[in-house]
Amino acid sequence: MIVTTKDLFEQAYGKYAVGAYNINNLEQTIGLFRGNLAKKGSNNEPTDPSRSAPFIIQLSRGARGYSDKRFLEAMIRTAEEVFPEAIFAVHLDHGTEEVAYECIDSGFYSSVMIDASHESFDENIAIT
Repeated sequence: MIVTTKDLFEQAYGKYAVGAYNINNLEQTIGLFRGNLAKKGSNNEPTDPSRSAPFIIQLSRGARGYSDKRFLEAMIRTAEEVFPEAIFAVHLDHGTEEVAYECIDSGFYSSVMIDASHESFDENIAIT
């Protein structure tokens, strides 16, 4: 289930860290979901949702350049169906101003990070 990063941080505050992981392909996506879902016994036994670790999936500028964003978003949506017990947020990692607005407007992303570090300090603040 996709939740806001605010929800994840409120749940975790003072108890545990929330991992944030960049993904670029299907193998990383599957590994991320499987790795954050603790299993009872063998792979054939049901997942114990109380033991799963909430996490943040990050899509970087590089990942969005490597693959069309629609592939990445479809993988995440499919993983959400395959692993319905997973609790996670979707974050734009180091996006441009244009991409940050695009991600906000899409309604898919839980949070966005703009990277204007290549600009002067004052311009970085103004853009942000």
